[in-house]
Formats: sequence, C-alpha cells, structure tokens
Amino acid sequence: MDRLTRRIFLKNTGIAMFGLTALPTFLRSAVAATTGAGKRILVVLFQRGAVDGLNVVVPHGEPNYFQMRPTIAIPQPGRGGSDGAQGAAIDLDGFFGLHPALAPLEPLYRQGILAVVHAAGSPDPSRSHFDAQDYMESGTPGVKTTVDGWLNRALAVRQTARGEGSFGQGSPVAAKPSTDVLRAVAVSPNLPLTLQGRAPAVAIPDLRQFKFFGPPRLVESNFEALYDGASDRLLRGAGRETFQAVNTLERLDPGTYQPDGGADYPKSRFGQGLREIAQLIKADVGLEVAFLDSGGWDNHVNEGGAQGQLAGLLRDLGQGLAAFAADMGSRLGDVVFVSMSEFGRTARENGNRGTDHGHGNYMFVLGGPVKGGKVYSRWPGLGPDQLNQDRDLKVTTDYRSVLAEILARHLGIRNFTNVFPAFEGDQPGEYLNLIRG
Repeated sequence: MDRLTRRIFLKNTGIAMFGLTALPTFLRSAVAATTGAGKRILVVLFQRGAVDGLNVVVPHGEPNYFQMRPTIAIPQPGRGGSDGAQGAAIDLDGFFGLHPALAPLEPLYRQGILAVVHAAGSPDPSRSHFDAQDYMESGTPGVKTTVDGWLNRALAVRQTARGEGSFGQGSPVAAKPSTDVLRAVAVSPNLPLTLQGRAPAVAIPDLRQFKFFGPPRLVESNFEALYDGASDRLLRGAGRETFQAVNTLERLDPGTYQPDGGADYPKSRFGQGLREIAQLIKADVGLEVAFLDSGGWDNHVNEGGAQGQLAGLLRDLGQGLAAFAADMGSRLGDVVFVSMSEFGRTARENGNRGTDHGHGNYMFVLGGPVKGGKVYSRWPGLGPDQLNQDRDLKVTTDYRSVLAEILARHLGIRNFTNVFPAFEGDQPGEYLNLIRG
C-alpha cells in the first residue's frame, strides 16, 4: 500500500490542522488534555451577509423606525396580530424589543444571562461583504494586509501570559508544552480568518463524519512513517501523537450524544454546530475558544417583518441559542457566547421590501459571566440628522470594545497591543461593563 500523504490523511479524517509552526507542541498534548471543568470558554458566531440588526433588536420606541419601514417594521409590543400581541416585538426595556421569532431568548434575557449591544460594529465604512468580514475577523478595520485573526492572536497572547511560550517568529516550539490539544476549534469546512495565525487551531466540518479509513494499525503505521520521513524537523516523529489526537475526537462518538436540560437543537447547520460545540465543552478536551458561522442574512428582497425570510433565520438562531444554554446547564457559568456581523442594513427599506448594506448593528452576548437583562447602547437615533450618511444606523460602540472586555474579564487577557493593533478603545474605562470581572 502506498504511503499516506498528508493531504489524503487530513481529507479522509475530516480535520484541517493549522498553526504548523507550533505543530509538535500541539500534537504532543493530544492525550494529556486536562479536565475542562472550570475552564473559561469563548464561543464566537459570525452572521455572514450582514444581518438586519434593526429588525432583530427593534427600537420600537423610535418613531422614525416605523416611518422608514412601512412594510417590514416589527409592530410595537401589544399591537401585532389579531390578538394584539402575536407577531409583535417582545419588549425588553420599554424602548427596545426582540423580533417575535426570538421568543426562546426572552427567558435568557430575564434571567440576566443574555445582553444586547446595539449600534455596534466596525468603524470602517466599507459596504463590501468580503472586505468588511476580513476587517472584523482580522481585528484591523481598514487594513487589508493583515494575514491573521484577532482570536488567534488572543490565543497566542494568552499562552505566552501563562508561561507556555510564544508562537512568534523564531519561537516555533513553546517553552512549556500546552496541555490542550483542542484549544481552538472552528465548526467549519475551512479555518476562518478569525482563527488563522501562529497559534494552532483546527477546523472540523462535522464530528459525525470524523473517522479513519482502513484498518487502524495500518493507518497508524503509515501515518507515522509519513511524518518520520518528513524533511521538516517540526513534523518528524509526530505520527503517533497525531493519530492519538484524532482518536480523542473519534472516541466522542457524536452520533450517540444526548443533550442535557431538554435541549432541542435545530436540525440546521447552525443548530448542529452549536450541538457539537456543547459536546466538545462537556467532553473536557481542553477547548478554550470555538467559532461557527451562519449565512443567508443578505436580505435585499422580501426580507419580511414578523414573518418571512428574516423571521425564519431568527427562529433558527433563537432555538439554537436557547438549546445551547439549556444543554450547558451549570457549565454555562464558564462560557461566554458573542455574535457579530460585518455590518448592518439600511434604516429605510428599499423598493423590494428588503434592506441594503448599512453600517451599525447589534451583538448578542450570552453566558453565566454576562451582566444580562440589559440593552447596552449609546443610541444615536434614526432621525434625518442622526443617520450615518443619511441612510444607516451609526456605530457608537466599536465591536473591538466588546471583544476586548470579554477577552480581559473572561479570558484574563490584558495586553491588547498585538490582539487589536492601533486600537485605542481597549482600556478598562472604555468598557461597557457587561462582563463580571
């Protein structure tokens, strides 16, 4: 049998490995992962396509909102449907409300574990999906030359702070080996820019398809031979450890996983991604950060109001997050979930009963450490002289301020020089105070 190639092995196992300059350290820790109980974890969702934050978290106390959206505005609380309530916004604080499709999230808000940040986003004015996504994922708005992601840099800073060495140039092997083989995982076919960089991370499209092909002993021996013969000293001798790393996930047997707390995840890609992240957290494989994304949010035509395209997507989002919170149970005390999207939508609906590319948006922050039950917003208003370029919700909270507070107070990262270069809004005084320190 021909020796396995690295491309064939990675393709057939369904796993993509990155951060190759630190690969030996990453692999040597495969079976030494410490228990995850008490380990603080960050889960990041990217809503690709630019979600309409004004119809997700509705400013029902803003008269201009209804004037600019005659067909797609979400009715004020108590005014929707024949019974005066069905299809209306779910009031949060007298001014803001949730889209009715997000009803499963209201209990989380009332329990104080879900917070909303409104009028948030990137300061860069780009309306290009691709540029704006790259700017947000790199953490360097307006800079096209950044090749790594803010979350990967945060991992490297955190590892260095813990005395585990550096992934920087000239230091390919950490001084003190990490004990976590699966510190950073993207539930995705490809590693997103957010997690690309020197710190090792893995992309796993589907835990249920994660398996070897061929007799285990033959696969293991061929894979060991492949790496033993590698010219790169960093890959030499890593075959057995790699096999064990893959085995760590294979033994989870995701097909038999039973969520706790009566959690019922949607059957969508997003719902199943959350389910797999929950399984990894509870399996104590050393997970620290997880990433997933969802698409379909670019609603230029027939977006709908309380019903329609957006409502269907939000129903999936609400059910998924509610299931995740229930499944986590007491472990939610160790988890913070944050959502983001590249930009918002125009304040006015267009001629196709949809919305176009905008600017300011919303973010959800969920978890035990979150000071929830509140909408955090420096609300700019939707009046003619209050809009960005006379068309969009302004950004009054830089999304990096939200992320910096989560990284500092939840993950213990204090130095943001490398995480968010050239960003001056990461000092404690700039925080919204939405995470318990």
